[in-house]
Order: sequence, then C-alpha cells, then structure tokens
Amino acid sequence: MKKSTIWLLAIVMAFAFAGLLYLQISYVSIILKTRSEQFNETVKQCLHQVSHALEIDETRQYLEDDINRDQNSFLYQNVIITDSKGGVQQIEMKSFSSHDFKSQSVLGTKRANTIVNTSKDLQKTLKQRYQYQGGLIDEVIYNILYTASLKPIQERVDFKKLNVSLKNEFVNSGLNLPFVFSVINKDGNEVYRSGKVDGKPLASDIITQVLFPGDPPSKQNYLKVYFPTKKDYISSSITFIVPSVIFSLILLVTFVFTIYIVFRQKRLSEMKNDFINNMTHELKTPVSTISLAAQMLKDSDITKNPDVFKHLSGVINDETKRLGFLVEKVLQMSLFERQKATLKLKEMDANDLVINVANTFALKVEKYGGTLDVDLEAIDSTIYVDEMHITNVLFNLLDNAVKYRRPDVPLTLMVRTKNENGKLLISVEDNGVGIKKEYLKKVFDRFFRVPTGNKHDVKGFGLGLAYVRKIIEDHKGSIRAEQNANGIGTKFIITLPLIKS
Repeated sequence: MKKSTIWLLAIVMAFAFAGLLYLQISYVSIILKTRSEQFNETVKQCLHQVSHALEIDETRQYLEDDINRDQNSFLYQNVIITDSKGGVQQIEMKSFSSHDFKSQSVLGTKRANTIVNTSKDLQKTLKQRYQYQGGLIDEVIYNILYTASLKPIQERVDFKKLNVSLKNEFVNSGLNLPFVFSVINKDGNEVYRSGKVDGKPLASDIITQVLFPGDPPSKQNYLKVYFPTKKDYISSSITFIVPSVIFSLILLVTFVFTIYIVFRQKRLSEMKNDFINNMTHELKTPVSTISLAAQMLKDSDITKNPDVFKHLSGVINDETKRLGFLVEKVLQMSLFERQKATLKLKEMDANDLVINVANTFALKVEKYGGTLDVDLEAIDSTIYVDEMHITNVLFNLLDNAVKYRRPDVPLTLMVRTKNENGKLLISVEDNGVGIKKEYLKKVFDRFFRVPTGNKHDVKGFGLGLAYVRKIIEDHKGSIRAEQNANGIGTKFIITLPLIKS
C-alpha cells in the first residue's frame, strides 16, 4: 500500500471521528438546554399556581372579614301565603340590609291570596339579596384594589405556609429538590430568605415570580427561587452519555493505534525490502567468486598447476565460510526475536577484554592507515558476561567505524573504559562520516540502515547494531549512540552492571 493511500485513510478516519464527536457534543448540549428550559418552565408554572393560590386566599379572607362585620344586619321575615282553596301557608324568608340597602316591608295578607303575587314577591326578595351580595363583592374588590397593596408583604403572606405550598407544588410536579426562596418587597428590599446559599448564584439560575400580579406595577412584590442542585439534576438525565464517551475514547485509541501499526508495518516493509536488496549485494560477490573459481577448476591446465589449484580451493573455502557467516547472522537475529540468547556468563575483567579486542583489531585499522587508542580509566572493571558475545559486540562497533570511515581523512578510533554511578562504561569513538541526529536511535532497529540514496558502497544487512543492542540488553545493560562534540564521527556508549552490584 502506498504511503499516500495510508495518509488518505488516516485523514478520512480522523474526519469521521471528528464528525462523530461533534454530533455527540451537539446532541448533549441540545439535551441539556432542553432539560433546563423544561425545568424552568415547570418551576414557573408551580410559582404561578402558588401566586394564584395566595390571591384566592387573600380574596377569601376579605370576604370572610366583610361577612363577619355585617352579620348583625341579618333579618328574618315570615310571609303568609293563602292558596286558592283558602288554606294558609307560612314561609320564613331571610333578607339582609347593609349600607344603603333598606328592607322591603312585608306584603299584606290581602295580596297573598294568589300564587302569582307570591311568586312576584319571591322574585323581588331574591333580586334584593342579589343586589346586596353584589354590593358586598364590590366592596371586597374595592378593598383588594385600593387597600391590599398598601399593606406590607409580611402582613399579606405567611412565609412558613408559603414554604410548604412551594414544596408541595414542586413535589407534585416531580421536582423533589432542595430549594431556597426569597421575598422581595415593593421597595426592592429582601424581607425574607428561607436558607443560605453558598457563593453567588447566576442570574440565569434564579427564577422570579410576581406575588399578587393584580397589584399596581409600582407596588408589586416578587418571589425568587433558586435550586442549588439544579445542574446535578439536569446532568443526571444524560448519564447515558458516559458509556458513549468511553466507547468514543476506545475508538480513538484503537484508531490511533491502528494508524501507528500501519505506518510501523509500512516502515518494516521498507526495511525488509532494503534488507533484501542489501542481502542480494552481499551474497552476489561470494556466489560470483565461487562460480568463477568452479569454472576455472574445470580447465585441465589449471588442475595441472598445484599452486593455482590450491589458491582456487582456498578462495572457494573462504567465500563458503563468508556465506555461512552471513546466513548464520540472519538465523541468529531470527532466534533473538523469539527468545533470549543463551549466554555462558563468567566473571571477567573488562579492561583485559578491551585490550584483547584492540590488539586483534589493530592490524585491520593499520591497513587503512588509521590508529586505535585505548584508555582504561575504570578502576572497578569486573563484570559477569558472555565472553564470545561481548567480544562480538566490540568487534561489530569497531568494524562499523572502519566501514563508515571518511576516505580522505585518516581513521582515528578510541576505546575507553570508566566507572560512573556504580556501573561500567565502555565507549567506542570514531571520526567517520557520523550519524544524523534523527537516526541515532533508529540505528539499533533491525534491518535499518542510514539512508544513502541508491549507493551501496557499504555492504551490510542492518543487523549488526540490532545484534549489539540485543546482547547488551540480555546482559541487563544499555547502549546509546551520540554525536561527537565537534560534530564529526560517532560515539557508542555501553553501560554494564559491575559484578558487585
């Protein structure tokens, strides 16, 4: 798969996830807004009911007071009715008088001799009662309009009963939540508060209702209600969003991990392709040499010359060993990937080990006109290692320094040992072509080789440093690569635990 295709898939997946996240956030915000509006509307309806009930109670109180004041005006009157047969019926009538109301005198017994006259009398009496009750109601309305609003709100409302009424109304509407209410008088002063409020609530969280809406606007009192747990109540209605967020996070992690794996596999695929190309170049030379030597051995003239025959046999033998070494190197790395290497550990002096490797490798360095210096600063140098593998590690590092030397500059190698923080440090430093900073950590990956374009002037599989890191880590140590202070060459630093630690 092309890299551009992978990026396209990544962008599409990122866009889809961003769209899903946006829809979730929008949906949640709409739900919260709707729930908040429903909550406020329910509270307003409850407050309206309570305010209406207060008005009814006040009107009832005025009616009762007015009736009690006029009870002394009740009059009772007997009306005697004579039917057409000459019988006499007696009816007790109740009539009232108040203010400018005057009682109707009883009809004479002379006009009670007919049912028609009696019916007229009853109608007049009911009309008089209606007129009186109307006047009574008019007086109550007058008192409510012109005297009630003049009274302080403390005299018009019982705040304890108001608290009970509010609570009952809220519970009946499904809002069984703690609340705090306050009453503001017509002068804008707070005359009552039902409880304390932590902090200063937002104006949008306070719901206001006019007490006694019939009062003149300049004399109106207000009821304000605040619910401290309103946000928790509204948030509890969208608890379903929690698993949705969790699944979205899982999807995001899976998406990122998938993209990472795809790019990693792409990089490994490129490394393996480079490995195959490098391996082809590495194997081509010994195979060609063996093939050429085999063809020369077919010549009868060559077989008659013992020296030439011995030389060709030696070439074939050397190249065969070289092929075996390359194959063994690949198999060895394959084995390391599956399990830890089998190490034959023993107690050794790191200084002696470094000297032996340097003496063996010095001839190869001198062949290219270079120098190899050894600086043994370590006082505590006893380590517990596998001699063969640690020797191969040092040989690999020195061999890389020779491979990546600068042709126009004499090669200079420095191997140094020293103690630091209770551990042993072995450094191999050269003045070669060096490694760019962005590749310093990648050089230890399998099959990785520093990009050099299409040139294959330095042969290798990209396995040497991977082998070095594997062996060092199996010895519970670490290795890192650094650029030299002057920016020329590379420095590899191996850290190994001392035997005493």
